[in-house]
Amino acid sequence: MFKYVKHLSYPVSVTKKDLKMAKLIITQVGGYAGELGASLRYFHQKFTMPDELGRALLNDIATEEIGHLEMVATIVSQLISNATIDEIKEAGLESFYTEHGKGVFPMNADGVAAEQKARVAYEHLIDLATDPKVIEPLLFLRQREIVHFNRFQELYNYYKDKGYK
Repeated sequence: MFKYVKHLSYPVSVTKKDLKMAKLIITQVGGYAGELGASLRYFHQKFTMPDELGRALLNDIATEEIGHLEMVATIVSQLISNATIDEIKEAGLESFYTEHGKGVFPMNADGVAAEQKARVAYEHLIDLATDPKVIEPLLFLRQREIVHFNRFQELYNYYKDKGYK
């Protein structure tokens, strides 16, 4: 059913270490607005759609969210890859490090996992970021969330015109 393409949807090449930004961006992995939660919700919601058009759209976007998850995890990984233990402590990531080392785990910036609202979270992350190498892929991900919203709106209008409630 899925085909894995061995490159990211948008290139990520963060070169500057920034653990505080990594702590914030990780919320897009498993936080309230996270890509993982969005993907899982869409995969399950597709079964509630009244026809193949809706099921296909939700499946397509759920699959794309997995690609977004990979991009976000790559950004976080690159932001923390060369961090020292002292830098990890200074950024307030010692609890995260204790359980996950420098790996990426689905959670929000406070260490709690949750679900969706990704566009707004990306906009806030863009406001907080200073490194263009971090901002550029975040802009791409934010734009894709706008596309997803528009596609959902189109589907809603289609069903509304067909008389579905």
